Amino acid sequence: MRRSLILDSTIRFVFDSVVVFSVYLLFAGHNQPGGGFVGGLLLSVGLALRYVAQGNSAVRASIAIRPWTVLSLGLGIAATTAIIPLLFNDAPLDNAMLKLDLPILGLVKVPSAVAFDSGVYLVVVGLVLMVFEALGDDDADALDTKVPKL
Repeated sequence: MRRSLILDSTIRFVFDSVVVFSVYLLFAGHNQPGGGFVGGLLLSVGLALRYVAQGNSAVRASIAIRPWTVLSLGLGIAATTAIIPLLFNDAPLDNAMLKLDLPILGLVKVPSAVAFDSGVYLVVVGLVLMVFEALGDDDADALDTKVPKL
């Protein structure tokens, strides 16, 4: 199969910008439009572009851990963030604020919604990566374990 040099070059340039903008949307989503879902969708679009241009092996090289690990980690973070306020007799998903005085940045306020949105971000990306694994090419390194042929 012949690959397009222009498409490959464009994806290499655009992918990094998409990743940075998706992380920006993740962290800006608490005070402005965006958040974990939108940031995760944007990263998923970047991964989809890489999948179309370079195949499933390039997507696997972009994300060092397996898709189900990304999904499980995100679900665990989101669930833990939802349950922790119950331990302090607050409502589930109640928002708390952590204030940090950092040497260079000064006073930084970190809401607990950042953790929940990070979990949602990882769930969205993990689901899309699992779809790529299911639809992916049939090369030998597609699975961690060898599946016996029937």
